Amino acid sequence: MTRKRALLLTLFMLCVVAADQGTKALTRAFIACGERLSLIDGVVGLTYVRNSGAAFSMLGGGRWFFLALLVVFFAVVAVLIRRKVITAPFALWCLAAIGGGALGNAIDRAVSGEVTDMIEPLFVNFAIFNVADIFITCGAIALIVFELFFDRSGQKK
Repeated sequence: MTRKRALLLTLFMLCVVAADQGTKALTRAFIACGERLSLIDGVVGLTYVRNSGAAFSMLGGGRWFFLALLVVFFAVVAVLIRRKVITAPFALWCLAAIGGGALGNAIDRAVSGEVTDMIEPLFVNFAIFNVADIFITCGAIALIVFELFFDRSGQKK
């Protein structure tokens, strides 16, 4: 990977972290814990909750487990990139989205032991989530779809 691409991917990750941490700071500053504000009636609202677990509050209290998992994730990604297993630019951008989201949530875990969540879909019974979760989920789905259906780098021409 070129230095320019590595710099762009790092800047993208930092922008994801900044967007995530910024929305969390605004949520903590202007919404009381447990309070719901409707953004679009019946569609989406903001509800400030604290989550010590993962998605849907699974593995609550797993602060150090999740921080260790983040270290393992970055180590594995670094090895895969260094060994040129992952070279496709789109896959690298997906990993940067996932990494930026993971770092955003890791900052919360490291500082307070719990993650600030605030985005609540009102049209369906679903978990309350945050900006980091959006990047993790969309990055992972895009990476899986890309690897399954579009990445032809491993095939012989």
